[in-house]
Amino acid sequence: MEHERDIMDVAIEAGHILLENGAEIFRVEETVYRISRHYGIDSGSIFTLSNGLFVTADSVGAEPFAKVIHVPVGSAHLDRVAAVNQLSREIEEGKFTVSEARAELERIRRMPGKTYRMQVIGAALGSAGFAYIYGGSPIDSLAAFIAGALLYVFILFVSRPHLSKMVGSITGGAAATVASMLLYSLGLGEHLDYIVIGAVVSLIPGVAFTNAIRDITDENYLAGVVRMLDALLVFFCIAMGVGLVYAVAQKLMGGMLL
Repeated sequence: MEHERDIMDVAIEAGHILLENGAEIFRVEETVYRISRHYGIDSGSIFTLSNGLFVTADSVGAEPFAKVIHVPVGSAHLDRVAAVNQLSREIEEGKFTVSEARAELERIRRMPGKTYRMQVIGAALGSAGFAYIYGGSPIDSLAAFIAGALLYVFILFVSRPHLSKMVGSITGGAAATVASMLLYSLGLGEHLDYIVIGAVVSLIPGVAFTNAIRDITDENYLAGVVRMLDALLVFFCIAMGVGLVYAVAQKLMGGMLL
């Protein structure tokens, strides 16, 4: 029983890391099945939601195993997803014992994320790129670059540590719009709408929305709908923050800026 529990704990830990870092439902379940079956447990069963794992196993001569894991919906870290995927392949190739696999999963869980500087630069480049793709001029992209960088500083030091997701999305959308309007009023930029579009890109939950569609097409309707609802609420909150700032600017300035 202890050996079976160790195997299932390793398989569940792999699924936990995948789910909390933005993996699709089918990938989580397939990984848990592959790891447990490789180590000799063929009777395991897993039911996965967007924020939870329900796992059972029943081997001959051993007590039934059951475990429920709550996995809060969080941000995506696809480097960890890729690392667990690679580990599961190597486990199937016989390169890891159960204890070695557990140690490797612990290393993956501790993988450092990108530095704040890299995150801010990445967000700024993404904002500039999207502003240009949607029709903005090079000067609009420059303004979006600055606004996107300022927004991500706000996300890192104010929104994530102190605000809920919904409130953070509203205030983030408002902050990005205010920054874009200030830059535009200073003459940096030609089209305010393109600058704002680029600036808010960092707030958009693209991975969650894409995974929701993937889960629904894979007939994981419950998990897909939960993820879709979460993404749509964020979209709505971003739009609310942007709209509020536009409405206030329209009222105060009579449309001069817009």
